[in-house]
Amino acid sequence: MNKSLIKQKKNFGTLEVFVTSVSTILGAVLFLRFGWAVGNLGFLNVVAIIIIGHLVTAPTAFAVAEIATNQKVLGGGAYYIISRSFGLNIGAAVGISLYFSQAISVAFYIIAFSEAFSPLLEYLTHNIGFELKDYWQTRIISLPTMGLLSLVVLLRGAKVGMKALYAVALILGISLVMFFMGNPEEIPEKNAFYSGVELPANFFYVFAIIFPAFTGLAAGLGLSGELKNPQVSIPKGTLLATLIGAIVYVAVAYKLSVSASPEELRDNYLIMQKIAIWGPIIPIGLAAASISSAIGSILVAPRTLQAIGADKILPNEKMSSFFAKILSKNNEPRNASIISVVIAFIFIAVGDINLVAQIISMFFMVTYGAICLVSLLEHFAADPSYRPTFRSKWYYSFIGTIMSVWLMFKMGSEYAASALFIMGVIYYLITTKSQEKHGFAKLFKGVIFQLSRWLQIFAQRASKEDSSENWRPFVICISEDTFVRRSAFDMLRWLSFKYGFGTYIHYIEGYLSKQTTKESKEVLERLINLASSNVNRVYLDTLISPSYTSAIAQVVQLSGISGKGNNMILFEFSRTEPENLTRSLDNYSLVYSSGFDVCILNTSYKGFGYKRDIHVWITSYDYENANLMILLAYILLGHPEWNKGQIKIFAIFRESELNDKRDQLLSLIKSGRLPISPGNVSLIPVTEGQNRKQLIMEKSIDADLTIVGFRHELLKAKGIEIFTGYNDIGNILFVSSQKEKEIT
Repeated sequence: MNKSLIKQKKNFGTLEVFVTSVSTILGAVLFLRFGWAVGNLGFLNVVAIIIIGHLVTAPTAFAVAEIATNQKVLGGGAYYIISRSFGLNIGAAVGISLYFSQAISVAFYIIAFSEAFSPLLEYLTHNIGFELKDYWQTRIISLPTMGLLSLVVLLRGAKVGMKALYAVALILGISLVMFFMGNPEEIPEKNAFYSGVELPANFFYVFAIIFPAFTGLAAGLGLSGELKNPQVSIPKGTLLATLIGAIVYVAVAYKLSVSASPEELRDNYLIMQKIAIWGPIIPIGLAAASISSAIGSILVAPRTLQAIGADKILPNEKMSSFFAKILSKNNEPRNASIISVVIAFIFIAVGDINLVAQIISMFFMVTYGAICLVSLLEHFAADPSYRPTFRSKWYYSFIGTIMSVWLMFKMGSEYAASALFIMGVIYYLITTKSQEKHGFAKLFKGVIFQLSRWLQIFAQRASKEDSSENWRPFVICISEDTFVRRSAFDMLRWLSFKYGFGTYIHYIEGYLSKQTTKESKEVLERLINLASSNVNRVYLDTLISPSYTSAIAQVVQLSGISGKGNNMILFEFSRTEPENLTRSLDNYSLVYSSGFDVCILNTSYKGFGYKRDIHVWITSYDYENANLMILLAYILLGHPEWNKGQIKIFAIFRESELNDKRDQLLSLIKSGRLPISPGNVSLIPVTEGQNRKQLIMEKSIDADLTIVGFRHELLKAKGIEIFTGYNDIGNILFVSSQKEKEIT
């Protein structure tokens, strides 16, 4: 944690959070565009906008209150919450988007402030002939105002800003009281209670223009680094501001709808001054509301950028240090403030308040959706360290998340796609340059734990109820030669990639102790690093046991990560060291009695070659093994490394059986939809004195993998001899099936 986020002088409390939030909520949009919205859509539709908007902001306020009472919220506000919940990568991607929305909001409110002077400019035009070109109508006020505000914030900082905020909040309150006390000069023949003008603007276009009015909670949240007790001030201040804001907006919408015609409301942006008991208070209130919101935004935006820089997550370290720098005398983020001022000037020069409103609505919607998602995932993760003193409900956060995403695309799919694309690019750049690589893994880890548990339990119970399900491999492999030969691990990852599940156990001989536990953790870390270098879906673990027999006994009792028991075990030995297979064969009866199918991989110096040709050898003794051998060959082809491979079947039967066996095999291939060409099925007659091993070596000399069956009954008589004597061919997989598998 950067010290600049911790060692800050705390000056503010709940009142400052409330004032900052409510003065932004009851800001420029209320005075300048709310009458326009009522005129276009009517009171009832505007109430619908208020409700829909608060289906995002209210769950966000609850989520903010919940998260803030669970963890210490330092500088950065919403960015700090998201980054400490999702990880710095995702936090920075969302945080930079949030920062832009806050910085651009300054321009939005300053443009609105300049429109408060429209009556004055009209008076000057009509009475003394002072006329400006269209471009300078608002900019003559907005640009100097932005310059003055910049000097105040850069030279005096947050304290002066907050003192000014109290003053303008008071004016804002007085202007609203005088508006409600007023009455229209004439009662309109048709009011806007049920509907607006005949050709209204699109509902969601109006929503996008109005939504910045509901975004004040982020302004209060951005003061987190300045608060004495953020766990108390943030929930109280944001919830109270959100509630009062909603009530005032409904009341203002009603007053407007019954006080003027739809056409007047749509065409006169300052219609409220015709209704108020003293008209000039409305431009004054608009100016106060706009400047208060601008102050709130310009206080918050630099602190978000400073917190991002302090985390040193940006691709360029010098850039991070520049943004993170603060003045020691008053703790002000001077550099971040300069950047924010420049951004505000650029958008003030653009001057289109509706365009700016749409942009900030989109970025705020992304931020609110992310905050609700944090809360939602925390509910489902059931992390015991998540113990907020304020508890929201998971379905509030779910509604907030869904509504945020839906509204983004309803407001404008091009803006939504652009916002998401920008965030994606930021996330990619940060992830590729940053040391932290845990973005989405950290995001969903707790939820995945819970989901995995539910699915495992479901799969276990479902398998007991349905005994007719199709076979698939649940393979477990135990080996102490992991770092000597990788062939067993490769075989396991191929079998488990698409159709099955694989568990790889590295065996450590010894008794459980502090030393062996430390060794097992180190080995597991090596295993994970090894596995990350290629495409695989294998679960990795280590096992400490005093003997190989006890290790086998433990392994065959493991339940497996799928929620079902394992049904196959894989052993491996080197062709140059066949004696190492003895330990596995000595425990074969233990494995067989547990109901496992057995695969024994014989690794040669040729390895798996080019991964093109798989040869399956079937004899009259393999009536139980044959289907399993064919299935395993097919499953291997499901891995990308084998997807250009082919299966060849060699079947050895008495000559009188060859035609029938060929028909059976071809019928099996057709009915089982197996990718085996009829031309790749070879029938070989049994001859007197035939040496099966020699035949296999001749036919499969160039095979990349040869699959051969064996029967457990022969082990007692021949033992290791079954698996030796294959000198010059590639790797061999010996297969023994407990019972015949069905290929349907």
